[in-house]
Amino acid sequence: MRVVVALGGNALIRRGEPATVATQRANVARAVDALVPLAAEHELVVTHGNGPQVGLLALQAEAYHDVPAYPLDVLGAESEGMVGYLLEQELVGRRLRRPTATLLTQVVVDGEDPAFATPSKPVGPVYERAEADRLRVERGWDIVPDGRGWRRVVPSPEPLEIVELPAIRILLDGGALVVCVGGGGVPVVRDGAGRLTGVEAVVDKDLSAALLARQLQADALLLLTDVPGIQRDFGTDRARTVPELRSDELDRLALAAGSMAPKAAAAARFAATEGLAVIGALEDAGALLDGRAGTRVSVPAVAQRSSSSP
Repeated sequence: MRVVVALGGNALIRRGEPATVATQRANVARAVDALVPLAAEHELVVTHGNGPQVGLLALQAEAYHDVPAYPLDVLGAESEGMVGYLLEQELVGRRLRRPTATLLTQVVVDGEDPAFATPSKPVGPVYERAEADRLRVERGWDIVPDGRGWRRVVPSPEPLEIVELPAIRILLDGGALVVCVGGGGVPVVRDGAGRLTGVEAVVDKDLSAALLARQLQADALLLLTDVPGIQRDFGTDRARTVPELRSDELDRLALAAGSMAPKAAAAARFAATEGLAVIGALEDAGALLDGRAGTRVSVPAVAQRSSSSP
């Protein structure tokens, strides 16, 4: 099968962990432990989040005052290269029977997307309330609650086109395991002459992964995170993972806008192509394909027929 796997940024830097390279290397090794069995049996394409990483790079950039702070698209490219490098190095070290390639990827968005007026994508570390309030005032950041803390949020426009898709196809046809569309891809807009310009945003990696999976005609999309799947009564003692949900049931769950909601939306979009879409924990990656773990998102039969009709 052709399988697109989306690794959450929080799977590479867990909540409360120091955002060091050593931490990320250790977590990347754990992620690759879950990916290697899949790569042995399936054609694998790996994407990853970059929320913690791009937020950290933004903080580091603002500490140097001799030049203007780098824009989010440039920081997104930096984080895509950084995480891709760590993943590729670990994958190559496992001596897989196929070459591995990491591809810096741009994703076209609409410069008039309403998301630019309503930031929703969490980036960077989790702050205590007092620190979050200070940063909101000093830096003009949009700050929202995130679990027991607070995080910066930035615009997250809809991904429309993967610029390097032809190159990804060439790599897959050559038998490579491809790491691409990292952090949702670097967000760019295209002008009338076809020129690309970066924009101040972070594209949701799950929505980009669903777009990638559809355009590659993948058989399965696995959205891997730090929880077992979509849960009813999330965050309470009654929390329980739902093994399967229809796309028309998702709105009733009030999923978090910056985390599980885009995963559910991405899964529903891919499921509409009649592919297998599952959300679950990184360590359960192998079990997600055969229904032993995670939450499978399906669409009603009528919606599937409608989506496949011309």
